[in-house]
Amino acid sequence: MQKIGAGVIAGAGYTGGELVRLLLNHDRVEIVFVQSRSQAGKPLHSVHTDLLGTTSLTFTAEPNLQDPKLNVLFMALPYGEAKTFLEKNKIPAKVRIIDLSHDFRLNSNSTVGARKFVYGLPELRREEIRASDSIANPGCFATAIQLALLPLAKSKKLGEVSVTGVTGSTGAGQKLTETSQFSYRLNNISSYKTLNHQHVAEIEQSLQFLQGDAQPKVFFVPWRGDFTRGIFVSALVSSDLSKEKALDLYRAYYEGHPFISVTGEAISMKSVVNTNRAQIEINQADGKLAINVAIDNLLKGASGQAVQNMNLMYAFPEDMGLKLKGVVF
Repeated sequence: MQKIGAGVIAGAGYTGGELVRLLLNHDRVEIVFVQSRSQAGKPLHSVHTDLLGTTSLTFTAEPNLQDPKLNVLFMALPYGEAKTFLEKNKIPAKVRIIDLSHDFRLNSNSTVGARKFVYGLPELRREEIRASDSIANPGCFATAIQLALLPLAKSKKLGEVSVTGVTGSTGAGQKLTETSQFSYRLNNISSYKTLNHQHVAEIEQSLQFLQGDAQPKVFFVPWRGDFTRGIFVSALVSSDLSKEKALDLYRAYYEGHPFISVTGEAISMKSVVNTNRAQIEINQADGKLAINVAIDNLLKGASGQAVQNMNLMYAFPEDMGLKLKGVVF
């Protein structure tokens, strides 16, 4: 069975590490290199200690981007650095790119050189992803919130949206800050970027793509949780749909999407942690729908979705390498 060659740029962080773990266990992928300037020359397991005994790969500072074995390049660089990287480095046209930063998600910033990035939410743009050579992977909160709203937007039934959501400390990245320290997070919850989160723009862009000019406004209040990974969001919208009709609408929209489960029963975040799955819960009362969504921020919200996009681009089964066991307990 022929394999494709994958490279990872900025592989020492949380999302880079998750990419490496997934790619090492993917039947159709061989890792060509994992880049990290800060960890160059060190074995991967010196940073991602769970990889001890599973790979002999080492980090490289300057990967060979012209390597004929390279077919797909994953970029897990901080916001703002991916565009600079592509402008400074010549990537062969045959190499497909999946970028996990914010740099190319908006239509106004989706072109660099000859590459036009497609927004990589499979539940929205599956066919375009299959035909693309460059993917802008969605943000973690953006993924969860869009999954809560897409069916309503497609049916032209979405009005003003109020959303709250809580995320684990890994959502802030590996660099230590005051609000990511254990002493701050433990037994604590705090808001941040209230009504000003960077993911709102890509959410509203997708809703407009489905609903047209009647673009709903999204008001989002994010929260920091005292746990390491996972996202739980709650979206509140006005609707004349009954709970049963809403469930039918959501199940019809997500039919054939392998990672989405829709229910009228209570969901919990821990049920999806360590998986590429999303659980969607529908509630209704007094002309309001409350849609709860749980995902793993590092998998369905980042690296798992990136591998899902790769599978679509190469016509692999969409769930290949992503049949992961949840933590549950």
